[in-house]
Amino acid sequence: MRLLFALAPPWGYSADFLTPPGAPGDFDAAVERVLATPPRLLRADIEQLPGRPTPDLTDLRSGRPLALRRLGTALTSYHRRTVGPYWSSVDAAVRAEQARLAREFLRGGAEAVLTALRPYAIWQPPVLSLPLHPADRDVNLDGCGLILVPSFYCWRAPTTLKDHNGPQVLVYPIGHDPGWLAHDPAGPSRSLARLLGATRASVLTAVADASATTTDIARRIHISPASASEHARTLQDAGLLIACRQGNRVYHVLTELGARLVRGSATERAN
Repeated sequence: MRLLFALAPPWGYSADFLTPPGAPGDFDAAVERVLATPPRLLRADIEQLPGRPTPDLTDLRSGRPLALRRLGTALTSYHRRTVGPYWSSVDAAVRAEQARLAREFLRGGAEAVLTALRPYAIWQPPVLSLPLHPADRDVNLDGCGLILVPSFYCWRAPTTLKDHNGPQVLVYPIGHDPGWLAHDPAGPSRSLARLLGATRASVLTAVADASATTTDIARRIHISPASASEHARTLQDAGLLIACRQGNRVYHVLTELGARLVRGSATERAN
């Protein structure tokens, strides 16, 4: 793991090529995208790292095939041990945040989205300030745009990435249950048997296109709010939905597993 820790130290700059914009959702494909970084970008990013480069970093900066293979192995091993077992929780939290910002956009456009980034970003048109960001500098977008990336692992303060060929990237923390790590990954599998039944399948489908409150679900599939609440709770226990609070409302959002089930059901109907 030494190579990864050198590229992404606990504080300060981390090599931007580790997070390529528009990377595919499939992890193996994303690793291949990282390993295909042009040599000039490898060199530019590694030269920005603090301290003297280690031999491993020197080889990687030169784009040597063995160093790239070592990086690929390190990324895959790290992911398998520290991220993969908890990906369902991570994905669900990110989906909930994306749904929250989507609602803000429908309510008030881009201005509402930027306003909703408090406390990590303060929108005072035409300036977006990052009061917790460790660096003190001004960035002019020059019409290139801004990509917002909600991050499960980003801690306390937002960070920024510089895409050499496109818009600026703002990575900001998202809130989640402090006890998420105590979740038993095997739990949802034992609960899947409880999902059998047309009504719960309808609840899951009702949330597929957009997040929904319990009242929204009841209205969409013509059941009582009490029944909708009970079925939504069962789907949450099975790891197919997650509930996220916005103000005095609670919205239900599909988890990655729930989305796969809905997509599989749609494919089966099509065939």
